[in-house]
Amino acid sequence: MRGFLLAAAGLLLAGGIAEAAPKIVAITSIVEHPALDAVRDGIKKGLADAGLKEGEDVSYLFETAQGNPATAAQIARQFVGENPAVIVAISTPSAQAVAAATKDVPLVFSAVTDPVGAQLVASVERPGGNVTGVSDMLPVADHVALIREIAPEAKRIGVLYNPGEANSVSSVAALRKAADGEGMTVVEAPATKSADVQSATRSLVGKVDAIYVPTDNTIVSALESAIGVANAAKLPLFAADTDSVARGALAAVGFNYFDVGVQTAAVVERVLKGENPGEIPVTFASGTDLQVNKKTADAIGLTLPPEVLQRASKVVE
Repeated sequence: MRGFLLAAAGLLLAGGIAEAAPKIVAITSIVEHPALDAVRDGIKKGLADAGLKEGEDVSYLFETAQGNPATAAQIARQFVGENPAVIVAISTPSAQAVAAATKDVPLVFSAVTDPVGAQLVASVERPGGNVTGVSDMLPVADHVALIREIAPEAKRIGVLYNPGEANSVSSVAALRKAADGEGMTVVEAPATKSADVQSATRSLVGKVDAIYVPTDNTIVSALESAIGVANAAKLPLFAADTDSVARGALAAVGFNYFDVGVQTAAVVERVLKGENPGEIPVTFASGTDLQVNKKTADAIGLTLPPEVLQRASKVVE
């Protein structure tokens, strides 16, 4: 009898340990660059602030596809096999890869510009299925207004983007609409991989008055090569991602992507508590931030308007 009781106690103890095991939060991103890395860090901080301790309440897996969609699909299948409590996909390509890999494991996306256009959700109000998340739909009209304010003579905007990224296609369409309203035209320069970014930028020299980079992971991962060409040609390069300003972009109005990660964590927490992702409305990133690079302005011989400098939350000297 004593042996039986000890065995039963052992089973109960083992069951208790299993029940207390940390929930797995598997995070995947298409590539590593400052904005996407900031989202990841914001997610972990947001969950920690919510009282979920790493190693006790949650454990993390993280993989990046290094810009390769096939690798993103492989990571998605690998994560599904780990049976996590939730998969968090940062960027549209990674979210699409996970959505294709599972209809059961909860998926929370982040930094996805157009989740409906990317066919991740049925609608932002009622996503459906196993998916919800946070969209960073760009304030493109604000971007065009900033270009107009800093470079008032600009009539032609060159846009660098990867046509294989659904979020970028949506951004370019929005850019055309906003630019048309300001009497400006858009010249496209596609680059399907990071190695093509420099040549795509060169193709715009002599054809445009300013260059615009949306939150395109392919372009942003090779941003320095675009900035080098733009600066040499004395062309102002504007970004949709404020982290790009410290890397040399002239100016950007965009989201703080660490804060986007914190917003995403709030959605992840709801899923970890048992809510159905398909019934959680898509959240839109909040807050916009203006940053400018005076060093870049000086290098291309452009004077930043005093009003812009006064409004900027950060000026890179």
